[in-house]
Amino acid sequence: MFAIIEESGGQRRVAEGESFLIDLYQGGEAKAGDAITFDKVLLVGKEGKKAKIGKPYVKGASVSAEIVEPLVKGEKLYIYKFKPKKGYARKTGHRQRYTAVKVTGIKG
Repeated sequence: MFAIIEESGGQRRVAEGESFLIDLYQGGEAKAGDAITFDKVLLVGKEGKKAKIGKPYVKGASVSAEIVEPLVKGEKLYIYKFKPKKGYARKTGHRQRYTAVKVTGIKG
């Protein structure tokens, strides 16, 4: 069974037992093993069978997941600003923070 959920302004296809990263949940203060429910389910289906498509969401459908790791750091990105012939150069970095979750069940 699989589902398409709306999470952090985007859409994501998930299946039972699958792990994925979401934007930082509760500021990284959540504990491993805590449960999360995604209520904004756009589509629910099984392989080879007809899928339920929501308008915009499937009524009564939800995806339950548990937190595997509350704080995961993404790769470092560097931003470099430069103005030629002016002696201006700035280098800054950014590292996005995520929460790792694992899907435990799909209802709908």
